[in-house]
Amino acid sequence: MRSTVDSTLKCALVLIFSILVVCVVWQVVSRFILGTPSTTTDELARFLFMWLALIGGAYTLGQGRHLAIDLLTLQLSGKRKLLSELVILGVVGLFCAIVMVYGGGQLVAKTLASGQVTPSLQIPMGYVYGAIPFAGLVMIYYCLSFALDLGSGESKQADEPAFGPLD
Repeated sequence: MRSTVDSTLKCALVLIFSILVVCVVWQVVSRFILGTPSTTTDELARFLFMWLALIGGAYTLGQGRHLAIDLLTLQLSGKRKLLSELVILGVVGLFCAIVMVYGGGQLVAKTLASGQVTPSLQIPMGYVYGAIPFAGLVMIYYCLSFALDLGSGESKQADEPAFGPLD
């Protein structure tokens, strides 16, 4: 299941990044060569960058390549290390649930209810902000998946963090 989520996110990130590059290149061409900057691609690039950053952060967590201060965890072994890693996953999951899913979901709901649309594309701003709860849900999925791996006693290398491969 995790490999399916990884592959889906990877494809989505490549697609978003490719569209973002095309938008930015067109923005440069329209501004400096044609003399009339495109407001549509400017706005689209901003929103795609937001989605790229948030989904990319979730994907990075799933790959175990996120920024971590693991001085304490590296010094521990056995059940203490397991407990430490479970607590860390719990805190990350709780943060994602409260701030990203609940808070982001409230932001999406309020923005959709207000009828606010983007100036150029005329799409509801709630769709743009939807990246926040979506990324939060993906991060919670990864936290639960890693916690289940830890709970089942899946063996890891001594120098490898318990959540996510480093290769």
